[in-house]
Amino acid sequence: MRLKDRVAIVTGAARGIGKAIGTAYVKEGAQLVIGDIQGELAKETAAELAKAGGEVRSIGVDLAEPTGGQELVDFCLREFGRVDILVNNAGIGINKRTLDFPLDEWEKVIRINLTGAFLCAQAAGREMVKQSYGKIINICSLSGQRGGIGRAAYGAAKAGLELLTKVMAVELAEQGINVNDIVPGPIATDVGRAMHDPATVEAYNFLVPQKRYGTPEEIANAAVFLASAESDYINGHSLNVDGGFGSAGLMYPLPNSKHS
Repeated sequence: MRLKDRVAIVTGAARGIGKAIGTAYVKEGAQLVIGDIQGELAKETAAELAKAGGEVRSIGVDLAEPTGGQELVDFCLREFGRVDILVNNAGIGINKRTLDFPLDEWEKVIRINLTGAFLCAQAAGREMVKQSYGKIINICSLSGQRGGIGRAAYGAAKAGLELLTKVMAVELAEQGINVNDIVPGPIATDVGRAMHDPATVEAYNFLVPQKRYGTPEEIANAAVFLASAESDYINGHSLNVDGGFGSAGLMYPLPNSKHS
């Protein structure tokens, strides 16, 4: 029960990685608020976790709106009286090459993935300062660390979120707040399966040194660690959970080559 008596907000937690993190937090004793644009699905997830014995609330909220982050934090304060942990997980991805990227779609990706996370962290951080304690965890991406075709907006947003992690960590450290981020590699989620064609799946399974996709639960394990007292001296850190993909260089044998 590493999170006993802690209150956590997880955005985009109606499904996928966010749901896995929320589930792990409840198992570790946290009270949980799920904030998701899919309000009905968030309600179903909250009911599912409550059946397992958790204290869980949900709210349908659009984090692309300027007031979304504050609305979410205010809801948490009404329900539980405090906020100890924030996980910025909500996000969207639109894959288009840079020269063909429409401005409205660029702005949508930046607004949700970066500005929305900033506003949630700002609203939660102001409450955490009052209690001289808090853990903020941003879910970033390998696309924010290395170039990928079609990842201009998504990669720029996640790179910005990774740097925001470091800035907030420096600014808030003396006030008892840790700010870190998790960088998932390829993860087996419903969204991931829908986005990755068989060739992409084959490529990842070759290029990831551990030769497989990760699971949402493996990201959740890292999120529990960064939310717990075990990580109190870790601040401004990007934790890659990617099976070694971000560290790999040229790998042999190359598929369909004379070295195969």
